[in-house]
Amino acid sequence: MNRAEKYKEYFTKEYLMGPNSFRLLEELVCRCPENIDYGRTLDLGCGNALTSLFLANETEAKTVYAFDLWISAYENFERIRKNKLEDTIIPIHGNALDMPFAQEYFDTIVSVDSYHYFGCKEGIFAEKILPFIKKEGYVMIAIPGLKEEPKGELNTLFHEWAEGDDADLFKTASWWEALLKKECGDKCSVTVQEADCFEIAWKEWFDSGHKYGIRDQEYLEKGLDQIVNFVLIYVKKLV
Repeated sequence: MNRAEKYKEYFTKEYLMGPNSFRLLEELVCRCPENIDYGRTLDLGCGNALTSLFLANETEAKTVYAFDLWISAYENFERIRKNKLEDTIIPIHGNALDMPFAQEYFDTIVSVDSYHYFGCKEGIFAEKILPFIKKEGYVMIAIPGLKEEPKGELNTLFHEWAEGDDADLFKTASWWEALLKKECGDKCSVTVQEADCFEIAWKEWFDSGHKYGIRDQEYLEKGLDQIVNFVLIYVKKLV
């Protein structure tokens, strides 16, 4: 697992939007339960399309759709063109809860550090995401989460750091597994595990010098590193 090293030029405050998404994606890809078809891949919530660059270069994806609500398609296209991947990556500006694709269109859907912003409510996955994946296709998600529910002083610190409603976006691996198994029933197989890249993904975010990275470092060093983690989710559509 060293493919992320190729993209060090993007490990900066100008590009990173949180803990290093390259590290999360690399582990997400490497730990997939089986070899999968990346042919037509949706990068859902791609941000600056950095994860799309990785998917285009480091997997067998033939086409990557770089889909994001916060970053314009034009801005991402400039970055895609700079990397000479305009024939492989298609940038699209849009809302994950109202996607403009045909059902069963994608072989694989990947979402790094974004799904928790819109997917914590029951029904979202089954109604808004699953219909777009082919039979035998995979949805792979990497998001920040919790090792356990915070208590006492750590709970106070956690809510101070997460600021209001954002605290509700952090869930344990068991919470995600229960939600997705309930939504999917026997239509899917669901695997949820904790990521190993916690320290390096956070350190590279801290080292970027981004003002939010500096703030995050202060809080994690006060003890939040004891309860937060990254969660890797793999959902295979069976029928």
